[in-house]
Amino acid sequence: MAQWHYDRLGSQDNSFLLWERGNVRMHVASVSIFDTGPLKATSGGINIDLVKRATESFLHRVPRYRQRLHSIPVFDHAVWVDDPHFDLDYHIRHTALPKPGSLAQLKSLVARVMAQPLDRKRPLWETWIVEGLEGGEQFGMITKIHHCMIDGSSGVDLANIQFSTSAEPPELTLPEPFRPRPAPRRLELFLNESRRQAGIPFEIARDFRRFIEDTEDLKEDLSTRINALKHLFGMGMQAHETPLNGRVGPHRQFEWISCRLDDLKNMRKGLGCSINDIVLTVVTSTVREYLLAKGVDVERIDFKVSTPVSVRKEKERGELGNNVSSWIIELPISEPDPKRQLELIHEMTEELKETNQAIGIQMMMQIQEWTPSTLLSLGAQSMSGPINTIVTNVPGPQVPLYFHGARLRAIYPAVPLMEGMGLGIALTSYAGTMGIGFNVDPDIVPDLELFVWRFKQALENVAAAANAPLGPVSDDVNVVQATLD
Repeated sequence: MAQWHYDRLGSQDNSFLLWERGNVRMHVASVSIFDTGPLKATSGGINIDLVKRATESFLHRVPRYRQRLHSIPVFDHAVWVDDPHFDLDYHIRHTALPKPGSLAQLKSLVARVMAQPLDRKRPLWETWIVEGLEGGEQFGMITKIHHCMIDGSSGVDLANIQFSTSAEPPELTLPEPFRPRPAPRRLELFLNESRRQAGIPFEIARDFRRFIEDTEDLKEDLSTRINALKHLFGMGMQAHETPLNGRVGPHRQFEWISCRLDDLKNMRKGLGCSINDIVLTVVTSTVREYLLAKGVDVERIDFKVSTPVSVRKEKERGELGNNVSSWIIELPISEPDPKRQLELIHEMTEELKETNQAIGIQMMMQIQEWTPSTLLSLGAQSMSGPINTIVTNVPGPQVPLYFHGARLRAIYPAVPLMEGMGLGIALTSYAGTMGIGFNVDPDIVPDLELFVWRFKQALENVAAAANAPLGPVSDDVNVVQATLD
């Protein structure tokens, strides 16, 4: 019996590896703001040794954090194997901002960290502890994880493992010993994958038979899936070029703002829709005004966004990897009235629910499991679709979290930029606030501050349309939380 061990990446996970070419960086990232709390060193700054010990305490619950990639020869597909040379010091980075330690300096550091690729010879994650924030009572944590390891929902699950709901620092015991299992030889990987490829026709037949057995109304289910594919391909396979699009370069710029989650909920109640509809309306108004400022005729532009939709089942919670589909939505940027924009978006999202467009994209991802790996890079394109940008909104925990007693104050997420995208927008709610992150290529979008200003204006306009109060919108979470505490 073989003593080696490996886990083959699913097609969706592998597609994110294949899509990472040139200046495209396929890692998801976030910056979190913490109170220093018990992590404050007696000499000032952050006790990095305590941070490392706290991280070691949960590594056994996240096996991927101590695994690296091996490539299957010929097939251009990867597997996970234990890293016999795992070194936590490489993954936990410690740095400090120069005085005065402003938020602008932190944003610049986040952008530089996000612009650099992860080393594929090591486990695909990094955590940066950033001290020196103005005032000395808070620090930043930059987290960078490759998209082949994680999606939005599994990112929230990971946070629940890493952080605690208790303000009391847990007692740290000796970490469980790590005994890396040997990796298979390249020949063994090649032979196993060859046998898998040869068995694909039988796998297709088995999956189809299982689908028939598990489906109560076969005719209705097949009709739904066919209509979902028709609706998806009916949108066309190209997006119009705009000032927010272009060939992705090596640089990044990152900006963030916070607002109160209750303000978005009040807008939702006032307009009779979902928070996701509110978010897409704000993005519509922002894009419209930004393009108009650039002299673009918005009547002639189709501006499409991809908004990820989790298809993770309850039994899959806590597992890393990707299990996500998406909606592709054409924003009504030709419409000037925010209320009418929302009505049009609400009609589209309701239609997407009825036509199950997400099922169409999910089916395409399933087909990739039966497709030669050399074609999987097309899967990443179908995942994002014919789009101008990505807008992702991931609900996070609504209770305060702590990292070894240090209270987490805010989370600002960053979505990766696919080829052709100069801007990505990510939102994560946490403990009564909504953190909104803007990741851009400054060579494509040189005036991010204008876009963010338009975003704030759009929030005000939608709030006015909903007759809902809007509290502070700021890049300083302490300003927002002062109205919540």
